[in-house]
Amino acid sequence: MNLGFSFFFTSIMLGVGLAMDAFSVSLANGLNEPTMKKKKMCGVAGVFSFFQFAMPMIGWICVSTIARLLGVFETFIPWIALILLGYIGSKMLYEGITSKESEEESSVVGKKGLLVQGVATSIDALSVGFTISDYNGIEAVMCCLLIGVVTFFICYVGLVMGKKAGTKLAGKAGILGGVILISIGLEIFITSFM
Repeated sequence: MNLGFSFFFTSIMLGVGLAMDAFSVSLANGLNEPTMKKKKMCGVAGVFSFFQFAMPMIGWICVSTIARLLGVFETFIPWIALILLGYIGSKMLYEGITSKESEEESSVVGKKGLLVQGVATSIDALSVGFTISDYNGIEAVMCCLLIGVVTFFICYVGLVMGKKAGTKLAGKAGILGGVILISIGLEIFITSFM
């Protein structure tokens, strides 16, 4: 695979889709701490960004070492990508549609709470490592870096918006993220047969 437009577009869209949970939590954090300083906002967005980078990288490392040793699974990777991204996307859609706006998590963000939020909002990103298993090491790192950078900016914007307007967009962010992840799963699945 080359680092062309399709690679960057898919990586950025993965970042947008995966960042929606962190965006929702960032909105809640901004709402609950309206006096948050820019330095702390960068730290909060940085934690979410780090976990969104690390989780797919860990997934890719696992698949690259284990699946490569057991080459039999390579034909199933498009199916796994479709199922995982479809499941995660559907779950996000369902939660976005059925969630009540007052249910947002979080209070004033402490270090421990922020780490828990970072892991909780990025655990689904682990499966993205499975969907990018055909990438070589450089492509996987580039993809995960793009996901992390996109997450940083989306979370920072979420914190700013939360400080100003609250969490009214949180549910809609989950819906958008779900649609994006389902679309990427379908694209990976369909293009594997071309």
